[in-house]
Amino acid sequence: MKNDYTPLFEFIITLISAIVSCFLIPTLKKKLTKENQEQLSYWVGVAVKAAEQLFGSKAGQQKKEYAVAFLLSKGIVFDVDEVTALIESEVYKLSAESKVQN
Repeated sequence: MKNDYTPLFEFIITLISAIVSCFLIPTLKKKLTKENQEQLSYWVGVAVKAAEQLFGSKAGQQKKEYAVAFLLSKGIVFDVDEVTALIESEVYKLSAESKVQN
């Protein structure tokens, strides 16, 4: 009679995933230095401005996808939620600057 170890392997994989999610990822996020944060912010600004120039004032999702692809093409590794917040912040800044100029 053969033993089926599938449930055991599934449990081990789930346990490892939980450990990585709870301990490893937060530790890695803390290692993001201020310099790295500033560099990420700079490149997000470049990506958002380029997307705005290419796609105009509409196509928000398309511009966001372009900005994310641009960052990935630069080899920048990032947390999606963090970059989404940075992109939204940069879009807000551009919008505010546009209103001041008009």
